[in-house]
This record gives sequence, structure tokens and C-alpha cells, in this order.
Amino acid sequence: MMAPGDFTFLFALGMIFAFIDSFGIGANDVSNSFGAAVGSGALNLKQAVFIASICEFLGAFLMGSATADTIKGGLIDVGLFSTQPELLMLAMVCSLVGSSTWVLFASSRGLPVSTTHAIVGAITGAGIAGFGISTVKWAGVGKIVLSWIISPIIAGLVTAAIFIITKLLILRHQDSLKRGLTAIPFYFAITIFINVFYIIFKGSPGLSLSQLPLGAIIGISFGVAAVVFLWCNFFLKVYLRRKLENEEPLRWYHSFYIRFVSVRTKAPEQIEQGGKGSKGAESGLESDGSVNSGLEALDDSEKTLSFFQKMKKKAFHGLNQDITKNTEAVDSIHDKATRYDPITEQLFCTLQVLTACFASFAHGSNDVANAIGPLTTIFYVWKNAEVDLSGTAPVPAWVLAYGGIAIDIGLLTYGYKVMATLGNNITYMSPSRGFSVSLGTSLTVLTCSKLGLPVSTTHCITGSTTAV
Repeated sequence: MMAPGDFTFLFALGMIFAFIDSFGIGANDVSNSFGAAVGSGALNLKQAVFIASICEFLGAFLMGSATADTIKGGLIDVGLFSTQPELLMLAMVCSLVGSSTWVLFASSRGLPVSTTHAIVGAITGAGIAGFGISTVKWAGVGKIVLSWIISPIIAGLVTAAIFIITKLLILRHQDSLKRGLTAIPFYFAITIFINVFYIIFKGSPGLSLSQLPLGAIIGISFGVAAVVFLWCNFFLKVYLRRKLENEEPLRWYHSFYIRFVSVRTKAPEQIEQGGKGSKGAESGLESDGSVNSGLEALDDSEKTLSFFQKMKKKAFHGLNQDITKNTEAVDSIHDKATRYDPITEQLFCTLQVLTACFASFAHGSNDVANAIGPLTTIFYVWKNAEVDLSGTAPVPAWVLAYGGIAIDIGLLTYGYKVMATLGNNITYMSPSRGFSVSLGTSLTVLTCSKLGLPVSTTHCITGSTTAV
């Protein structure tokens, strides 16, 4: 008879492989939210990884528990393990081993795979191996399989609608910049409204936000969106007009008090190019994507680096990659894409960063469950020496944080590989396209996450990219 604290080695193995699985999720699925932003040039890789780390962790910690409930008990009949709960621990450990092995292998090859598919298949297989086919809750598995088909279609339809409206109202017109400046406050307000609404509606378990009346949730969301709309209309729009139309040398922080900033003379062309060149020099890349001599000098001095410097260089290797290097086949695909006014496209850069944060937050809320769901089951059995038959045991906050940290480490070190595939190699990605993809994907993922349905974010982003 199992006693609380028995089989600690299984709990330890669960901790290790849950971390590895979360690491693989970060390395593979980070492209779902920020690949398009980097591919379109709205962000560089370092900026994307920094922002994504924050958004992924917050999404996992604040909103990752609902889907974790489905993963930890909605796929197999845990009641069959009630007399031998240690077998359930073993089954979940084996599930994490199988899932993490496949996800890491795929990430090392730059293959965008569904981490949701991996863990669902792993848990189902472990259940069958333990007590046969009757162990599996086929209704739950069937619902998930159906979502794999429905989610990319829904995400694609939503994304296509967003991009078509943007094309017809803004991009195809000769005065596209003027139209874009008029529309930007509305785009921001709608995006913020959706974001705030879903955060409150799905809610953090610790804050009980989801218990607020629907009317109050809508009211709070509308109020926040209204404030953002007013700021965009009276400040951001003026800032963008002066920066893009009048080409004034303004900094990003001027957008918060632009009406009090005096008119500035356009910076000489030579200085602008020098500024851009300096950024390229820092990253070791010229404007045409070729490697400059700075990196060659670094290679020559490799032997003089200290041990700490070498370890630091290896640790941040994933941040110094160029995901926009194209093959001849990719260039051919990009050449066939319709290009719109580049100045108007710049309007969508800030908006794309916002929607990418939204999508990353949604991804953290959904996909962290793939690793922490089994870990939560393992921890509960180890601590209580029984199976959670009611399925109401809360997901511990430290487990959510543990998974979020592992996701961040994965995207920091290995995320660039799959990001290049989905952010650059499928189709030409402009800021307006990237904005549509991010918003359409995040809407689909957050809706399904609220329903406790672990959809594949990889399928959603692929459906959105194809639709665009």
C-alpha cells in the first residue's frame, strides 16, 4: 500500500522530464507567436525572445490551469489506477519521456510539430499499456482530435477576414497611409478589448477574475479599450504621422507626449543609414544579410575568450541567428507575394508587436498544460498517495511557474530554428499580414483554452498563415 512520499524517484523523474518537455515546447512553439513578427521585420530576434519570455511566462502562470485539467485527467480513466496510484505516476512519467523525446528531436531539425499531439498521444499510449483500450476516455480524445481539424480552419477563416478587411479598407488605396492612420486607433482598441476580455473571462485561479458577472467583464474591457483608443487618437496617431509622413527623427517614448514635442528637422539620410548600419554591425549582419568582417574578427579571437565568455556565447547562441536568410525556393515564393506601400506597412509594426504579445500570452496559457498536466498528477499522487478521482485538485502555482520558466529557457536557446520555418519560409510576411496572423491565431487559441480544449497552436498558426 502506497504511503505519502513514496516513490520519490518517480516524482524526481517527472520533474526532470516535465522540464525537458516544457523546454521543447519553448523551442518549438515560440514561432507560433513571434515568428511572423521577426519574419516581417517588426522585431529582431533578440527583442522577440525577450518579449516572448515575459508573455509566455505570464500566460502559463496566470491562465494555464484550465487546459492542464484536461491533460492531467481528461484523457484516461484515472479511476482504474485507484488501487495502485503509483502506476498512474509511472504512466505520466512515461508520457513525459515519450513526448519530450519527440519534441526535442523535431526542434533540433527545425520541424514545427504539435506538442499537444505529442502529449495526448503519449498519455493515451501509456493508458493503453497500463490497462488496455478501456482505460482511454475516447470521447475526450475524440474531442481533441476533432479540434485538430477544426482549429486551423477556424483560425484561417478569422485571419482571412481580418486581412481582407485591412486590404479593402486600407492597403489597396492610393491614400493608404491616411486611411491607416485613421484606422489605427480602432485596431488598437479592438485588440486591447479582446485581450482584456479574455484575460478576465478565463481568469487566473488565484484572483477569481472569471467569477465576475459577464456585464462587468465587458464593461472593464470596454473601459480599458476606450482609454487606449483615446491615447492612440490623440497621441499615437500624431506620432506616427510625424514620424512616417513628415519623417521627423522621433524616439518611441515621444509617442506618450508627442503633442508637447517641438517640430524636428528631418535627419540627414547619411546619419539614418549610419544608425541602421550600426545595428547591423552589432548583430554581425550587413543590410543585405551577409556576414560582416566583425564576426570574422570574433572568430579569429575565439581562442582568447575566457571560459565564462565561451559559456555565455554558447548560452546566447540562439539570439544571434538570422532567420530571414532565404534559399532560392523561398525567394521565389516571396517574389510572388503582393507588396503594399512600405510606409503604410510600418503602421502595423507596433500593432503586430501587440498582437504577437497577445498570441504569445495565449500560447503560454494553452501549451504549458502539455507538460505540467502530467506533472500535476504525479505531484498529487506522490503527496497524497491517492488518485484525484474528483478531478478538482487545483494546479499548484509553483508547477505553473516551473513550466513557464522552462518554456522561456527553451525559446531563448533553441527557438530560432522553428521560428525561421513558420515566420519566413512558408510565405512572405509583412507587418499587416503578421498582425492578421497573430490576432486570428490568438483568438482561436484563447477561446479553445477557455473551453478546456487543448488545441494545437501549430495547426492554428499554419492555418492562419495559409489563409493570409
